[in-house]
Amino acid sequence: MGLAPKEDSVQTHAPVPASSLEAICQFDTCTIANAIEHFRVRLRNEGFTRPGLRAVTGDMPRLIGYAATCRVRTADPPMAGRDYVDRTDWWDKIGAVPLPRIAVIQDMDAAYGGASTAGEVHAAILKALGCVGLITNGAVRDIPSVSRVPFPMFAASVTVSHAYMHVVDFGSPVEIFGLPVRTGDLLYADVHGVLSIPIDVAARVAEVAASIHAREREIIDLCQSSEFSVEKLRKAVQTKS
Repeated sequence: MGLAPKEDSVQTHAPVPASSLEAICQFDTCTIANAIEHFRVRLRNEGFTRPGLRAVTGDMPRLIGYAATCRVRTADPPMAGRDYVDRTDWWDKIGAVPLPRIAVIQDMDAAYGGASTAGEVHAAILKALGCVGLITNGAVRDIPSVSRVPFPMFAASVTVSHAYMHVVDFGSPVEIFGLPVRTGDLLYADVHGVLSIPIDVAARVAEVAASIHAREREIIDLCQSSEFSVEKLRKAVQTKS
């Protein structure tokens, strides 16, 4: 099952200001998804992972950064080379991605392989290469050790062995739980899943999210208030929409 390395160019765009990324992280992915809808840059059923992905390290991690993509296989031995660490050529590709970086690994054998795509050693390597976390449709391991690093990992499951995990290619488009990801895409992940943030609106999305959050807070506070009434709620909801 050895495929020749297939690379895709890094998305060429100016990095979003760090202050904008920090502002986004003040809100959860749900609120940011609502804010992106405001700009009408894509359909509402696009740009996010489907159910099944979970945060396996830490309690409620929030992870934002640019994708460094890689495809691996875990079920059968590679035709050349031995394992993940042998493919040091991927490290140069990671270095071409703007900071902060997120390693995004698609296990092409995830449906039946059941092996780990990363553990304590690879988490240390990826963090040293400027990655702030990992997203994979496959499994991971060494959860207590990686949690202490700390290095947030979002995965389908946890497992014991890495089996025959090896790199097929890197830099090519991948798909994680229904979300297409290209190297250089801006991703935001939390306990709800992973959201792709269009670069064109990234610097403005937090301001819209703040407005949405404020309006929603008014409704929630009213519902929990001793002065609640259906008429007040109807007015608040109509004002929100």
